[in-house]
Amino acid sequence: MHHDGRALAGVSEPRESRTGADDNGSRPPLPKAAASDRSLTFAGVALAAVYVPDAGNGDLRLVETAGRAASRYLPPERLPLSGDSPAAHALRTDRPLWLDLAVLAPPSDGPDSEVRHSAGGDSEGRDSQGGHSGGGPMSSSAQAPQAQTQPRAQAQAWAPQAQAQARARQAQAPPTEAPLAALPLGTEGRRLGCLVVVGASPVGFEAEQRRFLERYADAIAGLLRAEAGRPAPTSLLSPALLSLGVGSFVLMPDTGLIEADEALLDLVGITPDDFDGKVDTLLAHALPEDMHALISVLEPSTEAFGRRELEFRVRRPTGGMRWLSLTCRVVASTDDSPEQVLGVVTATSVLRQSADDVSRIQWLTAALDDATTVRDVGRVVVTALREPLGADRVALAELRDDRLMVTVLDPPQPAAWPDSWRSEWRSEWPDAPVSALPTLQLALRDGRMNLWSAGTALEPALAGIGAGGLAVLPLPAKGRVAGVCLVGWDEPHDFVPEERSLFTATAALVGQALNRAHAHDAEQELATMLQRSLLPRRLPELPGGTAVARYLPARRGLQVGGDWYDVIALSEDRVALVIGDVQGHSAGAATIMGQMRTAVRAYAVEGHPPDVVVSRANRLLVGMETDLFATCCYAELDLEEGNTLFVRAGHLSPLIRHPDGRTEEVQVEGGLPLGILAEAEFPMTTVALTPGTVLALVTDGLVEAADLPLDEGMRRTREALAAADPADPGRMADELLGGVDRREDDVALLLLRYDGMKSRPIRAGWAVWRLPDAVMHARRFTARTLRKWQVEDVADAVLLVVSELVTNALVHTQGPVRVDLMLRGDRLRVCVTDSSPRAPAKPVSVDWESTGGRGLLLVEAMSESFGSMPVADGKQVWSEIVVPRREPTPADPEPGTGQEPGTEQPGTEQPGTEQGAGP
Repeated sequence: MHHDGRALAGVSEPRESRTGADDNGSRPPLPKAAASDRSLTFAGVALAAVYVPDAGNGDLRLVETAGRAASRYLPPERLPLSGDSPAAHALRTDRPLWLDLAVLAPPSDGPDSEVRHSAGGDSEGRDSQGGHSGGGPMSSSAQAPQAQTQPRAQAQAWAPQAQAQARARQAQAPPTEAPLAALPLGTEGRRLGCLVVVGASPVGFEAEQRRFLERYADAIAGLLRAEAGRPAPTSLLSPALLSLGVGSFVLMPDTGLIEADEALLDLVGITPDDFDGKVDTLLAHALPEDMHALISVLEPSTEAFGRRELEFRVRRPTGGMRWLSLTCRVVASTDDSPEQVLGVVTATSVLRQSADDVSRIQWLTAALDDATTVRDVGRVVVTALREPLGADRVALAELRDDRLMVTVLDPPQPAAWPDSWRSEWRSEWPDAPVSALPTLQLALRDGRMNLWSAGTALEPALAGIGAGGLAVLPLPAKGRVAGVCLVGWDEPHDFVPEERSLFTATAALVGQALNRAHAHDAEQELATMLQRSLLPRRLPELPGGTAVARYLPARRGLQVGGDWYDVIALSEDRVALVIGDVQGHSAGAATIMGQMRTAVRAYAVEGHPPDVVVSRANRLLVGMETDLFATCCYAELDLEEGNTLFVRAGHLSPLIRHPDGRTEEVQVEGGLPLGILAEAEFPMTTVALTPGTVLALVTDGLVEAADLPLDEGMRRTREALAAADPADPGRMADELLGGVDRREDDVALLLLRYDGMKSRPIRAGWAVWRLPDAVMHARRFTARTLRKWQVEDVADAVLLVVSELVTNALVHTQGPVRVDLMLRGDRLRVCVTDSSPRAPAKPVSVDWESTGGRGLLLVEAMSESFGSMPVADGKQVWSEIVVPRREPTPADPEPGTGQEPGTEQPGTEQPGTEQGAGP
C-alpha cells in the first residue's frame, strides 16, 4: 500500500494539546467514523458506498459512504438499475465484479454527468463479448482509448452540489485512476443492494483484501435484512466493521498516548470507561513472551516506516487467551522522525497458513500450554492440523491398557466416519482394542509416524478415514506412547517434506500435553469426588419451606475448596441452615471442611441451641491444632412460627428478601472465626420471618474478588435477589450465580423460601413427677387431652404407649421425665423425654416365663412408626399413631383452631400441670 499521508490513512489531525483534557492525559475512544475510515484504508479501500434499490423508480439509491476519499470521488446519488454500471451489473448477476483499473472522472456541467472508466478486471466482470460493461457512472469500458467517447449515462451528478461548484471542480480536478469493485448484497435469496468500493492502491485488490471485502459485504447484507421494512436504513458501514471485529488505533510514540476505537478495546477486553488512553494499558493485557515484538512495532525506529504485521496474544478478563493480528505503518513528521503509528487489529482463531513452520510450532506450543484437559488438547490439535493442512478428518485417541479411548472426532457427525466406528465405538468416550486395528498397532509399537498415500489398502476400520491420504501420528510422552492422532484427506494429498517435519514436532508436543492433561483430569476427578462426598448429596424436604443450594469450585489450582453448607432437619417443625468457609481451597481445606460439617451436624441433631452448636464446633477446631480457621453462619428456623435464631462466627451476614421484594442484610451480632480462641462467645440474634420470605446464606467467593469490593458485591447480590422470582428457588439460585465467571475462590450459596406450615399442629405437655402414681397421672393427662382434641378413637393405643414409655423412663433413668403430645393432620405423636443419653434397647428374646421386656415390643406393635433421638439433656423416645378420619359434626371446632367451645386455647396447659399437679 502506497504511503500518501493522512488523507488516505483515515487519521485525524493531531490535537493541539497532546495531554488531552484530563490531568492524566487520557484520550477517549476513537469516534466510530474515523475508526471505520482507518480500517477500510488498511483493507485497501479509499471509498465505500452502499446502494439499495429504490422501489419508486427502479434506480439504485446511494444511502451511505465512508472513506477518506469520499469528498474526492463523490459517487452518484442514483444509478439506473437497468443500466450497465458495475453496481447494477453486480446486482443483476449476483456476482462480485472486480475491476483492476477504472478512470473516475469528476462531474460535468448539467444534471446528467459523464463518468468514464478504463479497461481492466478479471473474468468475474467480463460480459459476453469479452469486455467489461461500460458507459454508466462508476462503470468500465473495454478499451482505454475509447473511454472518452462512451455514451452518456442518465444519472445524477456525483454529489448534489450546485452546478457552478461542479464546473469549478471539473476544471481543477483531472480524472482519477483507481481499482473498483462492486459486490452484491444479498441474503436468503433476496437482493438487497450493492457495495461499491474504490481501491486506494493502483495495484488492485489482493486476494486477502478481496476475502475481507466479501465478508464485509455479507455483514452489510445482514444489517440490511434486519432493517427491512424501514423507510431508510440507518448506519451500515461502521456497524458492519464492528461486527467483523476490526479495531483501529493511532499511537503517538513520543507521548505514549493512543487513540483506540471501541472495537479494539473489546478485542483486548477493556471497557471504554476503564481505558485511560495510554498504550501501557493495552500492553498490560499481552502475554509476556509477545511483549518484545509488540514494543518493536509500537516504538519504531526511524528506519521502520514500512508496513508491519504481527500476530500476538492477549489475556482476556475471563482468563482465556485470544490471538490477534496487528497491521500498522508509521507516519513520519517533517524531520523524518516517527510521528504516528497507524494500525488495525483483528481477531484470528489460528495462525494463518504460511511457509513459516516455526511460527506454527510457536502457536501450537503456546496453545497447548493453556490446554488443561484432554478435550482442550483435542481442540487445539484440530485447530492446528485440519484447517491449515486442508484435512477432512482429525481424530485423537488416548492409549489406556491396550485400548484406544477416542477423545476428539472432527467433524463430530457420525456419518463422516467409517461404519465400524459408528456401530462399535460409542459416541462419547468410545474405545476399541488396539489388536482390532493392525495399522495403528504397528505404529504404536514402533512409535514412528506412518503416512499412507491415496489408494493404500487399509483395514476397513481405517479405510474410510483418509481415502486421499492418511497420517498416523503416535504421540510420545516420557518414554511411552500416550495415544495416536489420525489426519485424513478425501482428495489425493501429497505429503511434502515440510509437512513431515510439522507432523513430527506436533506429535511430540501433543503427546506431552496429553500426558499432562490426563494427569490433570485424574486429579480433578479425584478432587470432584472428594468435594461431592463432603457435601450433602441432597437436601431434605421441609414441610414449611423449600431449600436449594449451589456449589462452584474455584477455577485455579485444585478445584476443591473449603466452602460448605448443610440443611439439618431437627424435627418436623424445626430446621437448621448452616454455611461455612474453611481458609484456602486445597485438599487440606476440604478435609477440615468435612470434619466441621460433620461436627456441626452431630451437635445440631443432639438438640443443642445454635450458640452451643457453634461453640462446640469452635472448640473442636481449636483442638485439631491446625493452621486453618473457618467462618460459619448458623440459623435455626421454627417452621411453624417463623422465628429464626442466627449465630455468626466471622462469616458474612445473611440476606433476606421480603415478600414485597425488599431486601436487607440481617444485622447479626458476630463472633470470632472458628479455630482461633477456645473460649470465644457466639451470641444469638432473633429474627421473625413471614411466609414468602427468602433467606440467603452466601460465602465470600460470590460477593468478593480482586476487582470487586465486598460492599459492592453484597449490593449486587441484593439487587439480583430482589429481581429474581421467588416462585422457583432453583432458578433464583442460578440467577444469583449468573455473574460468576472466572472465580478466584469457590462459591457456596444456600437459599430457603419460607412458606409457613400448611397445617399447624396442636400440642400439649406434662411434666411427670417421680411419685408412685406418676404413670396414672400421665394416663389421666393423656385421656383428658384426647377428649379435648376429639380423638378418643385411638385412646386405648395411645394410653398403652404412654404407660410403657413413662414406666421405662422412670425405672431406667434418673432426673426429670416429660410427656409431650402433638396432633398434626391424621398423626398423633407421643414423645417421652428423659435425661439419659442411652437409647432404649429392645430385648433379643422374651420367653413365656419373663416378667418384663415386652414393653417396647408392644409400643412398636401399636405404633405406625417408633424411634428415639438424642436431645440436649438426654433422649426422646417417640411413637406415631394414625388417627382414623371421621365426619365433622356441627359442634366440632373450626378446622385448624383445635378449640372446643368453652375450653382453653389448644397447646396450653392447665395451671399447675408443669409442676406435676393431678388432674
